Amino acid sequence: MIDSQIIKKNLKNIGYDVSRETLRELDMFRTSILLKNSEINLISKNSEKDIINRHILDSAQIIDYVDKNDILSCTDLGSGAGLPGIVIGILMKSKKPIFKLIFYEKSFHKSNFLRQMNEKFKLNAQVYQKNIFNEKNIQTDIIISRAFKPLPVVFELATKNFKKFKYIILFLGKSGNKILEEASRDWIFNYEKKKSLTNKESLIIKIFNLRKKNA
Repeated sequence: MIDSQIIKKNLKNIGYDVSRETLRELDMFRTSILLKNSEINLISKNSEKDIINRHILDSAQIIDYVDKNDILSCTDLGSGAGLPGIVIGILMKSKKPIFKLIFYEKSFHKSNFLRQMNEKFKLNAQVYQKNIFNEKNIQTDIIISRAFKPLPVVFELATKNFKKFKYIILFLGKSGNKILEEASRDWIFNYEKKKSLTNKESLIIKIFNLRKKNA
């Protein structure tokens, strides 16, 4: 098994305890990604050796924004390998079995991989092999986006294509503060932020009360 104590210790630092079974499933997911990555491009080859930190823990660290009483559904945009969606699903499964995941992924092969992972880990999930930009009136509690589109594009998508959502959770790099400042020129929003557990220069952002200026 992977050095699961890395994940367990880091999540415990944000007040989230992880069971042995959950760690086992995260390890199974890690193995599944690496096996499939030899066939299709799920993650970069350069990040395979550091998949725990770069992908599994990086995805898992948003759990304290997700595991809330008012959250029952989560939509993962441009899901790809299921990072962070599948990781969050595994973490939430024992905490809240009714928690629902919705995945939007254009790629046929990646969509099939997501379906296989949902079945493997018995998640309450729906996979749509669709272009999210063509969908309308979507409803969810949380929108999550990791390495999908620039922040202004995600904001436009959230306000135009979603009928209802409570929060947007984003992963921003070292220019995160500048990106937020630039976005505030055209958008009004509240946010919470925290430093990434996997990269001291990166940020995790929770956006709420989003609306466009002069809209």
